[in-house]
Amino acid sequence: MSDTIEFADFLKVDIRIGTIVHAEVFEEARKPALKMQIDFGGDIGVKKSSAQIRALYNPEDIIGKQVAAVVNFPPRQIGPTMSEVLTLGFNDADGNIVLFSPDTPVPNGSRLH
Repeated sequence: MSDTIEFADFLKVDIRIGTIVHAEVFEEARKPALKMQIDFGGDIGVKKSSAQIRALYNPEDIIGKQVAAVVNFPPRQIGPTMSEVLTLGFNDADGNIVLFSPDTPVPNGSRLH
């Protein structure tokens, strides 16, 4: 477990739901990854992200999937692409990343509480 933080610190992390509208294999990545475009709705819009999720996901299978992402980190250069949001996931028993997704559809841009 990590160090204890104040609730105000948690509120600084802006975690939103978006829908994957485009996905492709990230050929240049060192570890198997996908590049995605995720629609977070009107205020945030469509943002780019890359994630090491290739072990469990194919690009064509995740179009339309809602995922959680941190939208207020600064953009990060990953190889030849710029990742604008941090897509969230958990390791499964084999160490593969499973995307963090709501079990019921919610409006794009909804914030985690």
